[in-house]
Amino acid sequence: MTKTVIQFILLFIVLTVLQLVCNKIVLWGVAMPVVFIYLILRLPVNLHGGWVLTIAFFSGLIIDIFDNTPGMNALACTLMAAVRRPVFNMFVSRENDMNIPIPSVDSMGIGDYFKYMATLVTLYCSLIFLIQAFSLHDIVLTLARIAASSALSIMIIFALDSLVSTRREKRL
Repeated sequence: MTKTVIQFILLFIVLTVLQLVCNKIVLWGVAMPVVFIYLILRLPVNLHGGWVLTIAFFSGLIIDIFDNTPGMNALACTLMAAVRRPVFNMFVSRENDMNIPIPSVDSMGIGDYFKYMATLVTLYCSLIFLIQAFSLHDIVLTLARIAASSALSIMIIFALDSLVSTRREKRL
C-alpha cells in the first residue's frame, strides 16, 4: 500500500510540473494540453469517493494557485471526480473482471479505457472552457477549444499511460 501511495504522490508532482509547462503552450490559438487530470483518471476504482473528490479538488486547486485561475480547475476536477465512478461503470460491466483496480489500457482494454478516458477528458475540457468563456457569445471558438484540447489531451494521456503502466511479462 505504501508503494502505491508514493507512486501516486510522485505522479502528482510530475503531472503538476508538466501541466504548469503545458499551460504556456497553446496550439493554433485553441488547443491547450491538459495532462494533470491523468492522476484523477488513474486513481484506483475501489478508492472511497470522498478521497477521490478530495484529491481531485486539491489537484485542481494547486493548478489554480500556480495558474492564477480562481477555482476553475478545482471546480472542473471535482465535478469530473464526482462522475468518474458512474462513467467507469458505464463502460466496464463488472469491477471484478479487472485484475488491477487501477484504470489503464492494461486493466480495461484499449476500447473501454479509451471510452472512459475520452468521456472524462471531454467533460473536463467542456467545463473548464465554458467556465472560462462564461457566456455563449463566441460559441464557435469555445467549441473549437473544447474539441481541440480534448483531442490533444487524449493523445498525450494515452502516451502517458503507455509510459506509466506496468506491463507484466508472461513467463514461459
